[in-house]
Order: sequence, then C-alpha cells, then structure tokens
Amino acid sequence: MKNLTVAFVALLTTACTASTYEGETGETAPDAGDTGGGGGGPDASCPAVMFTATSITPSIQLLIDRSGSMNEAIGATTRYSAVRSALVDQTNGVVSKLQGKAYFGASLYSTDTPCPTLYSVPRTLNNRDSIATLINSQSPGGNTPTGGSIDKVVADFAANPPPANSPPLIVLATDGLPNNCDGNATAGQQKAIQAATASYAAGIRLFILAVGNGIADNHLQSMANAGAGVQAGQTNAPYYVANSAQDLTNAFNQIIGGVLSCELMINGNVDEAQAMGGTVVLNGMTLTYGTEWTLATPNTIKLLGAACEALKASTNPTVTASFPCGAVLL
Repeated sequence: MKNLTVAFVALLTTACTASTYEGETGETAPDAGDTGGGGGGPDASCPAVMFTATSITPSIQLLIDRSGSMNEAIGATTRYSAVRSALVDQTNGVVSKLQGKAYFGASLYSTDTPCPTLYSVPRTLNNRDSIATLINSQSPGGNTPTGGSIDKVVADFAANPPPANSPPLIVLATDGLPNNCDGNATAGQQKAIQAATASYAAGIRLFILAVGNGIADNHLQSMANAGAGVQAGQTNAPYYVANSAQDLTNAFNQIIGGVLSCELMINGNVDEAQAMGGTVVLNGMTLTYGTEWTLATPNTIKLLGAACEALKASTNPTVTASFPCGAVLL
C-alpha cells in the first residue's frame, strides 16, 4: 500500500507560545519499502495530497466550580482564590499571559436557581479583564452540577461557534464529586460522564483539573478519558491534580500552553481509528505513537512529552507525518 505524505515545516520563536507553520508542496510518497530512487508509479487510488499546517488559536471556555467547598483551604488561600490567581493574576496568570493567543471565555457554575445557572463571559481575544471581573463578582456556594454545566457550555459552542480553524476546548476546574441539581451524587456522576462523552462527540475536548488532592480521583480520571475520547483498554488521558496554588498555575500552563505550542493543524482529516498506523518524524527522528505523538482531532497532530519539548526548543524544526491511504479522509 502506498502512503499519503503530510509534510510541513515548523518555525518557532519562543517556547510555550503558538507559532506559524507553513506547509510544503506534497508529493505522492514512495512505497513503504522503497528506499529511494526509481520506485513504482503512484497508485491511482492514493492520489497525492498536500496538507498545510497552521498555528492554532484555540477557543477555550474555562468552566469553574464555585460550589461551597471551593471556600476550603489550599495552602494559605482558598481553592476559589487560588483558581482566580492562577488564571488572572496580573503577572503570572495564564489568561493574563496568553490572552492574545487564545479566545478565552469563562463560566462559573453552582446550583443557583434555575439550576444549573452559569455566570459567563463570551470567548474573545484579550479577555483577561472581563474574566477577572466575572470571578471577582461571585463567591462559592451551593453544590456541583458538573454534568448539566458541561452540557450548557457545549450548547453555547454550538450557538456561538469558534472562528474558522480554532479548535474548541473546555478546561474544567473542580474540587469534588459532581451531583445533580436535586443533590443526587450517584446520578450526578453518571451525568458528568455522559456530558464529557457528549462534549467529545461534539468535537470539543474536555480537560479535567482537580483542585485539591485525593478528590474523586477515579471519577475525574473517567471524566478525563471520556472528554478525550479514550476507549476501554487505551492509555488514560492526562488528568491534572493541584495541591497548592502554584500547582494550579503549573497545571493551567501545562494544559493551555501545550495546546498552543505542541499542536499542529493540517488542512485535511485523518481517521482517528487508524491514526496509530501513521508515522511522524521530528527533525529526522521517528516518534512513537501514544507516548510522543497522538492525533488530538482528525486534523490536529499533538506532540507529547520530550517530543513537545524538543519541538519548542528547536529554532527551525521540521515535522513530517505520513498515514496509510485508507486513514486519510478526503
């Protein structure tokens, strides 16, 4: 079988920031076993395709738990105050630093009537001040209707779609097990998993950040898996835990900074079920699927771990990716 080759050159200026990626003209790849020279002609069923990689400006809705337990301590401050600082501190807040590189919005949720009520600001660039005003205008109270709140954010993305080529994301910061508006915790956990699954099915990735240690770890890991489309038997999706205010800042930076700097969008789609058959090469080094790269969405490649760091550290890195013909959705 012949391969379709995706080739693009990445030009990075600084670590942890989005950059411009310009595509190269694609050619039909040689046979998988061809080492060069005059191999066989192109397969008519596998035409040459050019994919162009572009920098990503994601649309991120921050979904923040404001239930009563967010008043509990984390280090020398409260959980709610720590989230506020991690996001909108004038110097170190992730929104403050990256507001020009992502369309940030925010929603605070609890069991205010009608439940769930979300207090929100819409997604836009340079939105730090509006998000800070929103967080400062509310205080913790009530319970944790996480599932219904995720559903509302997903509905908002449908009603107010992101700009073209801006992948939608939800970053959930919560400190406990969810419940329904009637206080039923068991039903609330089931609803939260269903909502995370529906979010991914709608094309919206969901990242989970636990504010505090040992808080419903198994449930939140299940939510993280559902929100990333992970199936039974596959490697767990990343799930972030913050035990201090600094941990929160680090986690938000890791989630959002990773999306901005290590994801490469291509102007074509790959079948996610066949992505592991692809080959991604960074600066001449073949990367391992699942540990060094993955397909984040049908048209987005994400480098992981040391590969991500190598990409960010390279002055003029080259990334190539090839997929079996049947994996490319034309």
